[in-house]
Amino acid sequence: MEVTGKTRVFGIIGDPVSHSLSPLFQSRFALLHDIDAVYVALRVAEGQVETALAGLWALDVQGFNVTVPHKETVAGMVKLDGAAHQIGAVNTVRRGPDGWQGGNTDWQGVRDALLHLGAQLESAEVLLIGAGGTARAVLHALAKGGAGRVHICNRSPQRLQELMLHATDTYPDTEFCELAWQKKDIEAVALHCPLVINTTSIGLGEAGVEFPFAIDGKGVALDAVYSPDGQTPFVRAAVRGGRRVVDGLPMLLAQGAASFDWWHGIRPDVASVMTWVEERLGRCRADRSQ
Repeated sequence: MEVTGKTRVFGIIGDPVSHSLSPLFQSRFALLHDIDAVYVALRVAEGQVETALAGLWALDVQGFNVTVPHKETVAGMVKLDGAAHQIGAVNTVRRGPDGWQGGNTDWQGVRDALLHLGAQLESAEVLLIGAGGTARAVLHALAKGGAGRVHICNRSPQRLQELMLHATDTYPDTEFCELAWQKKDIEAVALHCPLVINTTSIGLGEAGVEFPFAIDGKGVALDAVYSPDGQTPFVRAAVRGGRRVVDGLPMLLAQGAASFDWWHGIRPDVASVMTWVEERLGRCRADRSQ
C-alpha cells in the first residue's frame, strides 16, 4: 500500500520492541482490509512514557499497542474502558475526542488461545506462573471463563502480593492460592493442574537455557511469550511433560485482531494471517500446537 499524506499512523511502544511481530501482522491486517494506515515499532524507555504519550498525541498518531514494561504505567495515564479498569493494565490505546482511551485486548487473546487448545475453564484448577501486566489479563480471562482455583507463583514476592490482592478484590468468585517460588512446590501443583500458563520470559533468548520447573501432568499449557520457532523453554518443558501446548503466537495475533477492531471497526480473519505469519517465520503448520 502506498503511503501518502493521508495515511494514518499506528504503532507499538515498549522496551525492547525491535523484536515485535506486531508491525508484521498489523500491516497485513490493514492490507487485507484496504485500510490506509502504517504501523511502526517505537522504543520508549522507562521514565519517558508520559513524554512519549504527549508526543504521540501531538503527532496525530491514531492509536498504539503497549508492551512490556509499560502496560501498568500507561493504565494510570489514559481513560480506561471496563476491562482495562478491572485488569489494571493497558495494551491498546486509541485517540479519543478529548484524550487517549485505554483498553485491554490481552485477555481476549488468552481466551481465544485457550479455546484453540481445547482448554476447559469452568471450575478448572490452574497454575499461573508470573505476576506482571500479562498475568493480570490472564486472570481476567480465567475468571470470566469460570475458573475455580488459580495457584499463582512469581520470583518477586512483592509483585506476587500485589497480584494476589488485586485478584481477590476483583474476582471474588474465583479462589486464588499463593504459591512459593520453590521447584518442589511448583512441580507438585503443576502435576495435578489440567491447565498451566506461563507469563514470564524465563530463558527466552538465552541459548541452551531450559525452564527451571517440570510441567508434567495431563492437560494443556499456554506460554504467553513467543519465539520465532515456537520452541520457548516453557513449551519444551510442557512437551516433555506430556501436555498439549502452544507458545504466545496465537494469543498475540488474537489480541492484535481485537486491537485492530477497536481502532478500525473491522474484525480481521486471524486464521489466514496466522498461516501467513507462520510461513514468514519458517514454522511448520504441524508445530502450531504440540
